[in-house]
Amino acid sequence: MNLTWLLRMAKWARHPPSPRMVKIAAIAVAAALAVVALDWLGLWPDWARVEKLPRAPRP
Repeated sequence: MNLTWLLRMAKWARHPPSPRMVKIAAIAVAAALAVVALDWLGLWPDWARVEKLPRAPRP
């Protein structure tokens, strides 16, 4: 584990995020999981899919 991550965890242990920030993070994770689940089930619309753009040839 990186020292930066250990310091960040220590900061969060001393000063935990507010309940509002925890709710926002939980909603963001739930929304991302819902999109992934809809795509996996094949229910995500075709117009919302991202297509790979062709790469420009290298000079």
